[in-house]
Amino acid sequence: MAGIRCKTLPIAVGALMITGAAHAQGSITLYGVLDASLLYLSKTENPSTGANSGKFFGFGDSGYSPSVFGLKGSEDLGGGMKANFTLESGINMGTGGFNNSNGNLFGRQAWVGLSGGFGDVKLGLQFSPFFFALYDLDPRLSITGSSLLPWLNNVAGTGIFTRNAISYTSPQFYGFQGSVLYAFGNVAGSFQSGKQVSASLKYQWQDLTFEAAYFDSNASPLADTVPPTDVPFEGRMLGASYHLGSVTAKASFTSYRVSGGPSNNLYGGGLDWMATPQIDLNAGVWYMDDRNDTSSHAWLGSLGASWLVSKRTTLYTQVGVVRNAGNARLGLVTGEGLSSNNTLFAPSGTTTAVDVGVRHTF
Repeated sequence: MAGIRCKTLPIAVGALMITGAAHAQGSITLYGVLDASLLYLSKTENPSTGANSGKFFGFGDSGYSPSVFGLKGSEDLGGGMKANFTLESGINMGTGGFNNSNGNLFGRQAWVGLSGGFGDVKLGLQFSPFFFALYDLDPRLSITGSSLLPWLNNVAGTGIFTRNAISYTSPQFYGFQGSVLYAFGNVAGSFQSGKQVSASLKYQWQDLTFEAAYFDSNASPLADTVPPTDVPFEGRMLGASYHLGSVTAKASFTSYRVSGGPSNNLYGGGLDWMATPQIDLNAGVWYMDDRNDTSSHAWLGSLGASWLVSKRTTLYTQVGVVRNAGNARLGLVTGEGLSSNNTLFAPSGTTTAVDVGVRHTF
């Protein structure tokens, strides 16, 4: 399996908001997430040779969710219509610089749009419907040991931070809700270069949810972000979740067909259990295999426990194990802030990760 060698980005997106009224008809919210941890890895990959570079123990930036800050706001236009915007940037908690931010200030989200009874329209840099489906169907919603790692391993940031895009999300209709996105390549003389399209359809009936999503990306000759967000690939996702009391079960299938690269199938599932109002326990397992190379496959499993000390502060611990065979090099964490080690990738054989940290929202 050929991977994308790069610093990576995450994807979990939650934050607790504090809203202050700007005037009678609108509001602006400053919000953020600060996440830092201590990380142990039994193996790390040498990015140049693919060999084992040895163990790692040190500071981990954004172990459970990306550290971010942002602004979002809305204005009541009357008749049930609102104007909305979001600007969001990533923070490296180890250095104070950018991280998980697509290499730019407000590189995570920068969009403006309208919402109302007709649905929701956004224009600008935004997450794709394909990514929102992964967010809905992941049992752990963590940067460490989740379905985000196979995504980044296959196509880096493509489909997460989607630039030059316009999207539409419908209102719910008899349990159905759909989303579509079109991203312009902005290449003169070529309407197809850099074009990206995505769509999703969700059906919810009581505590049962089904979801399907699609993404297609064309390569662009223009200078791209680091890591790349225009890897040419076709992706499909199908999954379901079921909520029963304090337990939520999720399962999904994802296909990544990368132009000139691997053609991977990913099967995954897991459980999340709110054992008490303050303690959340979760577990997930994933299997990835390359349709073009049957000897290349990987198993990934992880466990997590979070203690909600308050409404804004959470202490967490995570343990993950990945086993790579053939040319598979699936890793356990996103690898930001770990010197030259790109831990999105792991060497052949078995690698273990242990992560203990604190997460604060504002």
